[in-house]
Amino acid sequence: MNQKASHSFTEIYETHKQRVYRLCLGYMSGDIDLAKDLSQEVFIKVWEALSTFRGDARISTWVYRIAANTCLMYIRKAKTEVKSSLELESINADADTKENESDIRKLYRAIGKLSEAERIIITFVLEEMPYSEISQVVGITENNLRVRIHRIKSKLSDLIKNDRL
Repeated sequence: MNQKASHSFTEIYETHKQRVYRLCLGYMSGDIDLAKDLSQEVFIKVWEALSTFRGDARISTWVYRIAANTCLMYIRKAKTEVKSSLELESINADADTKENESDIRKLYRAIGKLSEAERIIITFVLEEMPYSEISQVVGITENNLRVRIHRIKSKLSDLIKNDRL
């Protein structure tokens, strides 16, 4: 790959590595090692496919679509149950109270109980990705996305409130 493409990859990696990692972490219900492995796999795929990027969508949308597909393929291929344990320190190192840690732990456990599609949507919402971009990555309309987000939030609230984690 030429110098310019290599530089572009470096920028893409630096810009998106944390979001991709957190997306993978959400899919893997807090399994830090697996999320790191999948994040690496995502960026290998980005590197390999960078020369074929047509620019039809934003680069971030393209990267997140690769990340989501990589996670989904892993889940389908592995056919394993998603772990509900969470090592909070790697997700939110600046959480300074045990109450915050407990709340975050509950949230990620609840996210782990969601379907694959629901996990990706809520992870993007937590990342504050624009709805227009989420709808492109997921492949649904913005109106449908808003309905799904409302339902996902209700489901998460119910899971946490009833402590069914």
